Amino acid sequence: MKIIDLRSDTVTLPPDGMRAAMSAAVLGDDVYEEDETVKILQDRVANLLGKEAALFVPSGTMGNLIALLTHCQRAEQAIVGEGAHIYLFEQNGANWLGGVSFKSVLNDRDGSLDLKSVESAINVDNVHFAKTKLVCIENTWNGHPLSRHYMRDLNVLTKNHGLLVHLDGARIFNAALALNTSVQYVAQCADSVQLCFSKGLSAPVGSILAGGHQFIAQARRHRKALGGGMRQVGVLAAACLYSLDHMIDRLVEDHQTAALLAEELTQFPQIEVEVASPRTNMVFFKCVKDGIDEASLIVELKHLGILVSSLPNVGIRLVTHYGVTPEDILAVVAAFSKIFSKVSVAR
Repeated sequence: MKIIDLRSDTVTLPPDGMRAAMSAAVLGDDVYEEDETVKILQDRVANLLGKEAALFVPSGTMGNLIALLTHCQRAEQAIVGEGAHIYLFEQNGANWLGGVSFKSVLNDRDGSLDLKSVESAINVDNVHFAKTKLVCIENTWNGHPLSRHYMRDLNVLTKNHGLLVHLDGARIFNAALALNTSVQYVAQCADSVQLCFSKGLSAPVGSILAGGHQFIAQARRHRKALGGGMRQVGVLAAACLYSLDHMIDRLVEDHQTAALLAEELTQFPQIEVEVASPRTNMVFFKCVKDGIDEASLIVELKHLGILVSSLPNVGIRLVTHYGVTPEDILAVVAAFSKIFSKVSVAR
């Protein structure tokens, strides 16, 4: 039985061309800053994002953590969305490793943070309160790209209050595609940006943290302290360079298959699809009728070779990616039909 894995766009396998590029990579010791392939990747991404410098890191979690440790001193505060990956799924690392204080505000349906709420969350400069230093945003958030005008208005707000902005841009290329703009434009509102090559771009490992020269110099020190100093890591940087050359333009296919999936799933009254036409590569739905709950549905789908995931308070998530075809989407829809037909007969 073929397995169709829609849990995440991290489950992709490197294409043959990427494996060949990894094998042929020029290597050196990156802790000594002597790996030429890593240096090429860092310079290229910094230029792509419109930043002065960049740093190759093993994971997006480490990239975000390094950014917060670099921007904030102990007991300083970062404002985050209550549904942010940094806040929910990275063990509050900046808090327990760096003493950074988090203050959360509600994410709107598109992932944005209400600007009035952000402004209200900024502490006054008073000895009784943690000093607010940073605002963290995520783009995309649950598949939603932040709008251009929102990023512009956030930039004005934070600069007026002397705050920095970190962008968790793990899927920044999906956001740029959905907004029909460049990743440099998406990154423009942020003082630092993290982007991930193992989400959607099919690299096996690797993320980049970008920002100013001084910021990246300090970030390099934090990377070393966290155990992220790597040696002949050009073998992985080569995979990321291949992603930049070959895997970005094809993201439109993932958006199309997600749109097809969402449209097909609307035929089932047992579930409610959050967005009938998703902007990027994620589809969310909730079970809305008696007969089957989300946990049982996930198990039933697995029995039929369909792997999906669930997010607290959000519902079941299906993520399209490299290797998922329109034919696979129709097979997924057929699996839903089989499950719901069985439930109807049982009732």
